Amino acid sequence: MIDLPKLLRAAAFAARRHTGQTRKGSDAQPYINHPIEVASILANTGGIIDTDVLSAALLHDTVEDSGVTGAELREFFGETVSGYVLEVTDDKSLPNGERKRLQVKHAPHLSNGAKLIKLSDKISNIRDVTDNPPDGWDLERRREYIEWGENVAAGLRGVNPALESLFDEVAEAARQKLR
Repeated sequence: MIDLPKLLRAAAFAARRHTGQTRKGSDAQPYINHPIEVASILANTGGIIDTDVLSAALLHDTVEDSGVTGAELREFFGETVSGYVLEVTDDKSLPNGERKRLQVKHAPHLSNGAKLIKLSDKISNIRDVTDNPPDGWDLERRREYIEWGENVAAGLRGVNPALESLFDEVAEAARQKLR
């Protein structure tokens, strides 16, 4: 059963921490739309009803992009939620290429909850890169992002067939659109 108060606390926390942030795309959507979409993909496509996974999906970018600490997440949401968030958080002190390489390397070793979040995040991001790319992203850079996303997703296989199928559909549609 979903712990709705906990889930709503996570949504409110993420919304406060992402206040004023926008996605990199040309339409500059409020950033909070992305974690909401990730949680929605998990629930509506993946059939996920685990409150900790859904809460972590809402919070998944707060450490990377909002200065939240693992200790804060543990205090407010518990060890499991903070653990999932930290598993999917990149070390921003590393160069971008190294962060991307490590995502591919670490993907097979994530917990199932973190794999679910990472896969849903890649679905959301590939949709954005395809339909609303960041300013300055030419066709080649967008294609490279999709290929990299597929490499990450390869290490996430076996966690949820419905999410994997949606990922494959989104990646294929992106490749077709960006020919």
